[in-house]
Amino acid sequence: VFESLGVDVWEVLDAASTKPFGFQRFEPGPGIGGHCIPVDPLYLAWTAREHGVRCDFIELASRVNASMPARVAGVVQRALNSRRIATHGARVLLIGIAFKRDVDDMREAPALEIWELLRAQHACVSYYDPYIPNVPPTRKHARLAGTRSVAWDRDMLHASDCIVLITDHSALDYAVLKGFAGPVVDTRNKIPKNLGLDIYTA
Repeated sequence: VFESLGVDVWEVLDAASTKPFGFQRFEPGPGIGGHCIPVDPLYLAWTAREHGVRCDFIELASRVNASMPARVAGVVQRALNSRRIATHGARVLLIGIAFKRDVDDMREAPALEIWELLRAQHACVSYYDPYIPNVPPTRKHARLAGTRSVAWDRDMLHASDCIVLITDHSALDYAVLKGFAGPVVDTRNKIPKNLGLDIYTA
């Protein structure tokens, strides 16, 4: 909705955060992961239906959350197209693939779904995550298992056609990205604007 209206959702959140009381900030992201939020509310909705009660809000939220990886992949494609680079064969680097910051937990991580969507468009996808040196076996994404993280190295990062920040680990030093010539898709609004990068929000 915000995007269609030309409104920056992050500016709205910053403005709302100036309220001195009664405000709890919740930020959008590339999708949800872990073993709780993507799964447990649906058990409640299922049980409610068994008793003749509808949980429309839970089911709607689940559909919206499940749609986010495709949205991110779409932004990556548009960012590449803006540089006249086809997704087919493009070198796309995902930064952070754990389902949340500062953990090594991959359960239901949206990064894996984004990865698979980009692979389906024949992008050459790699990743960096300081907590996940190798992709572990997962229930839905078996073919990604064993893939190794690249190094947090300026030359390695700058060799990419597009960089996508998915999980904003605290240890990430974004200054390494300064001078990167390609588009950067920031799903967390964490990459500093003063680095002079071509940033797309997703």
